[in-house]
Parts: sequence; C-alpha cells; structure tokens
Amino acid sequence: MNRDSTTISPWQENIPGFSPDSFAKEDFIYDVIIVGGGITGLTSALLLQKAGKKCLLIEAKNIGFGTTTGTTAHLNTMMDTSYDQIISDFGEESARMVHKITNQAIQLIETHVKEYNIECDFQYKKGYLYAEDDDQAKELDKIYEGSRKVGVDIGYSNEIPLPVPFTKAISFGEQAQFQPAKYIIGIANEFEKLGGIILHNCRVLNRIDGDKVTVETQKGNYKCIDLVYATHLPPGVNLLHFENTPYRSYVITAKLKDGNYPDALVYDMQDPYHYYRTYTEGNEKFLILGGEDHKTGHEENTDKFFRNLEAYLQKYYQVESIVHRWSSQYYEPADGLPYIGHTPGLTNHVYVATGFSGNGMTWGTASSLILFDLLTKGKSEYEPLFKPSRINVKASISEVVKENIDVVGHFVGDWLSVKKIPTLLDIATNDAKVVKYEGKIAAIYKDSQSQIHAVNPACTHLKCSVLWNSSEKSWDCPCHGSRFSFDGEVLVGPARKDLEAINLGVQ
Repeated sequence: MNRDSTTISPWQENIPGFSPDSFAKEDFIYDVIIVGGGITGLTSALLLQKAGKKCLLIEAKNIGFGTTTGTTAHLNTMMDTSYDQIISDFGEESARMVHKITNQAIQLIETHVKEYNIECDFQYKKGYLYAEDDDQAKELDKIYEGSRKVGVDIGYSNEIPLPVPFTKAISFGEQAQFQPAKYIIGIANEFEKLGGIILHNCRVLNRIDGDKVTVETQKGNYKCIDLVYATHLPPGVNLLHFENTPYRSYVITAKLKDGNYPDALVYDMQDPYHYYRTYTEGNEKFLILGGEDHKTGHEENTDKFFRNLEAYLQKYYQVESIVHRWSSQYYEPADGLPYIGHTPGLTNHVYVATGFSGNGMTWGTASSLILFDLLTKGKSEYEPLFKPSRINVKASISEVVKENIDVVGHFVGDWLSVKKIPTLLDIATNDAKVVKYEGKIAAIYKDSQSQIHAVNPACTHLKCSVLWNSSEKSWDCPCHGSRFSFDGEVLVGPARKDLEAINLGVQ
C-alpha cells in the first residue's frame, strides 16, 4: 500500500491487496461524494451506504495513502487535549460528550471487526501516563481529576510497563490498538459489496456549488447532493486553514534483545511527548516508539529526529535492531477539539472533518458517526460542540493569532532569505535547497545520480515557500501543510496543483 512518504510503516507490509472493483457514472446524481480514502472517508462511506445512501468515494492516490497508514494506531478515549483542559475551555458536559463519542468510536471499530471478520489485530489495552518530575506530577493530578469527573476508568498506579524512572503515574481502561491498513481494506471491501463506488488515482480539481454539487476530477465530473471532505484541510481557503496547524511526528520500531515488550499503550509528559505500544507480525513482537513532533516545513534535517528517538530508546532498552523508521502528518486544532460538520463559508451541503491532533484513528471514526447523523437525520447531538464555524475565544484566539503570525513570517521571511548560488555544484548529491540560480528562484534537488530536479518553490495553495524534508525527500509547506514530491507532484493538500517544473538547462 503506497503512502504519502518515502519512509515505510509496518502497516504497509504483509497486507492483502485492494483494487477498486467499481465504475463511477458521470450522468448519475450520488447522494454523497466523499473525498479522501483514509479511515474518516471510508468509515463514513460504509455507514452511509449501509443506510441506503448511494455513495462515491474519490481518492487522489490509493486508500490509506495519507495519515491512516502513518499512524501508530492507538485508539484512545484519553485524548491529546486532556479532560481537565476541555472542562476549563468548554465545560464539564462537553467533556463528558468527548468521552462518550470517543468510546462510541472504539466500539464501532470493534463492531466492524467482529461483523465483517476483519483480521486487523484489534485488542483492548490498558493505558498509562507517567510524570518524571514534580511539575509534571502536578499536571498529572489535574488530568486525573478531570478524567475522573467525566467517567474515565482511571486510577493511580505504582508501576508502569516500561523500564523508565517516574515519579507518579495513572492507568486507565477503554483504550485499544489495531492494524489500520488491514482494517480499512476490510471496510472498503464491505462498502463495495453494498454497492459503494471507490475511485483510485482520481484527484479532485474543483467544486461547483449549485442545486447539486459538481465535483470536477481528473477522471470526469460527478454530481451529488452532499459532499464530504475527509482530507484533513479542504481545498481552497476558509476559516479552517487558519485554525489548524500541521505537524509531523516520527516513529521507529525495534526488536528487543530481552523481549520486554509493554503490553499496554504508554505515554510520557514531555513536550513533545513520547508514545509506546507493541505490535505482532507473525510470531514476532516489535516495540513502537514515537515522538519528536514539530511543525511541518519548519525543519530541514528531519533525519535527526529518528536518531533522537533511537538514542532515547537505547537509554532504557537493549535494542537488537531498528526495523522501521517513518513519519506522518496531523493537524492541531486551535482550541483543542476537532472541527466536524458543515464547512464554514460554503453551502450547507459541503461537510468537513479535520483537526484530529494525534488521535486520528479515534477522531476519524468519531467523525463518521457525527457526519452520519448530520447526513441522515439533519442533526447530531454533537453538532454544536464540534461545529467547524465555532469560535471559542477563551480557548483558541491566542493560538490563532500566534500560528498566523508564524505563517506570515514564513510567507515573507523565507522568500527574503533565498541565497544566490553561482553553480549547481554548491548543492550536494542527495541534497536540496531553495536558491536563486541564473536569475530564477528554484527548489532544486540533486538525486543520487547527480540529476537535477527543479521546481518553483511557491506552494500552489497560497504561495508560501516550501522547505526540503530530508528524510521524506519531499517539499513541505510551512503555512498549511501541503507536501510535494521532489519533482513537484502533490502528496498532501490543501494544494491541488503540482509545483511548476523549472528548466535550468542542465541534464
């Protein structure tokens, strides 16, 4: 299964193939078109098709191409935004609703696994969160109290399943893990059995609103009553682009010499935090360690983050070998909760789900439950809490201001900092730079054969200058997270057009 990266996650290996077995009609009006073939889009499509809706799912590459196969596949009710923070910003009843919908999401995954006999290693696991100093311990107490108030199965623990020193820890139930690629292949197959249609390698180019929504794609124009963007940020420019910040997270898997693998989901309280789990492939176990998160397009030498994770792991474990290294992208919402529902500023027939923080598998599934209610009943009990047009002044305004100052800084500063080079020999093999060469500003990558690949560095979304990502060999936009291959092909939106190729007159 291909992914939006050159690094490979374990979920891409040893899985059954999936090729869509369906054909979309241009002269048909679909009830719902879903854009995006990750867990959000596929789960939404399955639920709606099962309810009698005629659905078309359109994916620019292949299902699972984005974050779904780059996740570490923790299924959480204890979210990145803690319940004490949600209570402070939204109130206790809202925090209870977050706990309720995340529980329902995990239960829905379990239901699909059992109903459709999906072999995806779904297992419930206990979770642990631990503090390493007094300040973290005080914060842990707040998290404990907030979680207890909303009904989380939680308690203090005198031990954690890691050989890491700690001062205080809590343990909690209701968490789970699975193999995400096997899961989405399972629900994609069921969606097609019910008459749903999936289009692979079909990039959406434009949308025309009217009596019916027309979706213009590389393979034709398709009409629908309702449209769902399950693509992180929707294309174009709207409020959501200024309320979500793109981040990258780094992950390694390792074989351990002593076989001391944690049978749990474990998290520390560093910033950025580390997260652990174990997975099994055949008869072998592997430890997963993730962390080192940073804003997309803000770091060029991304290889160092894998080295940092390896060094951290080797402090506490006897490592036999590092098996996988990969990174993935997520979006951090300004006020700590996802945006799910009608897309701001557009017709009421266009929906979106984004801003999942590091809890994409849970929030993606929860989104499908909320979107299902909105599209079949016209309302959802969760609609006011997750409404994309909300503005929570207390929780978000400072973040919105801070992040958009950062965007403006990159928009202006990155262009002013471009250096002129007299010769392409100034770029090393397997390296890349945004430079001025012979009067042209170009993003230039010199591959292992010393061949030059040059593109216009202006992101085709809002013209921010892209930055090289050394480990993924991609051009990443620091403003809204669009990513492009070394030769300019769109990997991740909201950009819809490739970077323009530049001819430098060299071979």
